Amino acid sequence: MESIRQKQVGELIRRYFSMILSEEGVNIYGRDKLVTLTTVKMTPDLLLAKLYISVYGTEHKQEVILELEDNYPHLRQALASKIGKQMRRMPELEFFLDDTVDEMYRVENLLNRVSDEDKNLGK
Repeated sequence: MESIRQKQVGELIRRYFSMILSEEGVNIYGRDKLVTLTTVKMTPDLLLAKLYISVYGTEHKQEVILELEDNYPHLRQALASKIGKQMRRMPELEFFLDDTVDEMYRVENLLNRVSDEDKNLGK
């Protein structure tokens, strides 16, 4: 269970890192991909932020995560310049692929297929 402070810091990082992605994302992963920061989970000591990234417009979603990791020092410094006055220590960042939407579509397709098979069996 996350504490109130963890949620506050997570939301602060989510808001400012989303702005950084919209400003500088084109230089990192290109114009053809839509990258969204969906969730930020903080450790209890507030020294590690787990950023869950959703990627649209490409089949190679993990490449975007790798490109973000390659630009880690620049991204962390940009975030520190935005939230530096609000936090004592800048947390380390870890990037994870958020495939919730992909799973939702996969489950929906499975349910539709089962429904179609049931209709065919009933005939």
